[in-house]
Amino acid sequence: MIVGMLLFFAGSALATLPTAGLPPDLPEADRVRLEQVTEHFSVTARSDGEAFLVRGDVFEYLLDHPEFATHVMRALEIARYRIWREPDGLWLDDGAGALVQFHIVHAAQGNRVFYLRGRYQPRVLPAIHGRVVVILEYRVEPAAGGKSLITPAMTSFVRIDNGLVEALARLFKAVVAPRATKVTSRIVVDITKTARAIDTDPIRVDDALRRWPDMPPREFAEFRRLLARP
Repeated sequence: MIVGMLLFFAGSALATLPTAGLPPDLPEADRVRLEQVTEHFSVTARSDGEAFLVRGDVFEYLLDHPEFATHVMRALEIARYRIWREPDGLWLDDGAGALVQFHIVHAAQGNRVFYLRGRYQPRVLPAIHGRVVVILEYRVEPAAGGKSLITPAMTSFVRIDNGLVEALARLFKAVVAPRATKVTSRIVVDITKTARAIDTDPIRVDDALRRWPDMPPREFAEFRRLLARP
């Protein structure tokens, strides 16, 4: 999906302000933690993705198993970042200087909220420490053949925690904003590519996943059973 992971979900500071809000039924502790980012962000953006056809249960499985989903994307050569599990939770490495802890804060039909905290090391600027809130919304409409038409949109908020001087903060936004604007769009594109690959050629996908050396056996078995359902 991306370039830097704290900027992984970031967008242009000059972009139109996002319209997505946090779900009303979040636990209070989670809401307070996320609002520290969504109400005091440094960079924000919204990306509307192209609608695509896929089985809804397959799409939901990938959303709810991000570690496995990154194995699928890497096996299909769609993305290069990875997510893995440690005793303290999920971690994400984009392979380009970003390392963040990754949390699924909220999961409901048509909505997911992700929270990331960590650092990004650009080539020229100092290491950037921060927090990210990502709100993924998607509309699900019934389609022929037991499939669904998914229309995704993603809103991201990034809060920089470095305490940078104002001049450097302005420089950061000027350098990062044009590049980061593409980030949320790329995420939605990757989701679409993966869904389409599974939908159009499940045999090739199954073969690619079987050949992938690090494929988690339990999730792979579950996913194959899911794909085998009529």
